[in-house]
Amino acid sequence: MNQTTPEATKAGNGKGLLIHAAGPLEQDALAGILRSAANARAALHPETGIEVVVQGPGVKLLAAGSPAAEAVSDARQLDVSILACGNSMRSAGLEEKDLTPDVGTVPAAIAHLAQRQRDGWAYARL
Repeated sequence: MNQTTPEATKAGNGKGLLIHAAGPLEQDALAGILRSAANARAALHPETGIEVVVQGPGVKLLAAGSPAAEAVSDARQLDVSILACGNSMRSAGLEEKDLTPDVGTVPAAIAHLAQRQRDGWAYARL
């Protein structure tokens, strides 16, 4: 699977906020997580990178045509990166072509989370 992770951050400091959405998610829960990301976007420096990494069965909500597609699109318009775990996608029977446009992927959420933390990113699990 191709890794379509966005650039580290727009700011030169290589730091940002990583929001981890794990487990079975309902549409309203993912929408709430994306609203939290939008609130962070409004409160933090505009150049701060913000990523929402979805791991587990909730990746199904990132599929094109899902009930959460509008919330995903709204978050993307605020420059929030949304990333699906490749391992979770495989378990859910999804491929990259099945995702809502502008949703990226990482091969393994757990490895991405660890790398971002090593890079100095703040971590929040919602």
